[in-house]
Amino acid sequence: MRMDPTLGTPVSAWLARASVDEIRQVIANFGEERFARRVAQAIVARRRTRALESTADLAAVVAAAVRTREPGKHPATRTFQALRMFVNDELGQLEKGLAAALEVLSPGGRLAVISFHSLEDRLVKRFMQRESQVDPALLKLPVLPAEARPRLKLIGRKQRPEAAELARNPRARSALLRVAERLP
Repeated sequence: MRMDPTLGTPVSAWLARASVDEIRQVIANFGEERFARRVAQAIVARRRTRALESTADLAAVVAAAVRTREPGKHPATRTFQALRMFVNDELGQLEKGLAAALEVLSPGGRLAVISFHSLEDRLVKRFMQRESQVDPALLKLPVLPAEARPRLKLIGRKQRPEAAELARNPRARSALLRVAERLP
């Protein structure tokens, strides 16, 4: 599940030592899984009897713990997403990437970000809003310092895939596009 298998801790090693509460917190926060406690308890209960040996093994444990799921989705989808996001620090990497993109973006250049998860989209939305507004604490200053001026201008609203795109690629259903322009 790691983007670079040579770096960081494998999910299997983390799951072998993490507490029920640590596992629950990761699955609830990153996977937005309503059965996070039940999944975490099932994982810890399973590792008491024998180790999780494969992703199929983990998927079976999660599937047994999750009562219901949206049609067409595997019960372990949210858990696997959460574990992947956690071990890769995906939200932290997204924050760093947005900040770096803004630093190298020329005036008039556009920053376009496609997100596939509500946590990612929320982070992108807040970043773009923050960079496109003046800090409210500085609004009453007679002269706004250059470093306090907005660096981005939002362009349009978030965009979802159109019907034709979804017909070609059903997996695009969760994609959201946000665009902003670098101000001088």
